[in-house]
Amino acid sequence: MRLYRVLRRLAIPAAVFVLVFTAATARVLIWPAKGMPGHVDAIVMMAGPGDRVPVALRLARQRRAAVLIVSQGEHGYGGPCPRATAGVRLICFSPDPGNTRGEAEFVGRLAKRQGWHSVVLVTSDEQDTRARVITRRCFSGSIYVETAPQPWYDLPYQVVYGWGALFKALFWVRGC
Repeated sequence: MRLYRVLRRLAIPAAVFVLVFTAATARVLIWPAKGMPGHVDAIVMMAGPGDRVPVALRLARQRRAAVLIVSQGEHGYGGPCPRATAGVRLICFSPDPGNTRGEAEFVGRLAKRQGWHSVVLVTSDEQDTRARVITRRCFSGSIYVETAPQPWYDLPYQVVYGWGALFKALFWVRGC
């Protein structure tokens, strides 16, 4: 009987934790807020999983910005720089370090030199919140995000990786 009471006392907090964690995961890593204005100063395609190149090129063809920046970070795209879109300046770079922080640092420096006030990040759902947090530390303007599709079977790995990387960005590596 005593064990039953202990388990019953733990069941409600455990159920609440699971519900809150599931809701947070859905909002932060699976279905983050999306949208952008008609025009920004630059489109920034961050490296990583998902089919990001078509999303970045679609935004460039729609003339949503005068500049398209493509990261060739070590964990993502890494291929040749895509073909330029007429009327849109193309900048391909390899971030140092080769991660989201290196990308944010590059964008922050370039934005300061160019006088930009807004960017759209092309990323994946699981990287959306983390990319905003890290880029915000290096760029004071408005940040919007457009996400690229990923295969559904990558979702479990991306959720685990996404929480770990977001935790690291929030509590461990805090500078620009």
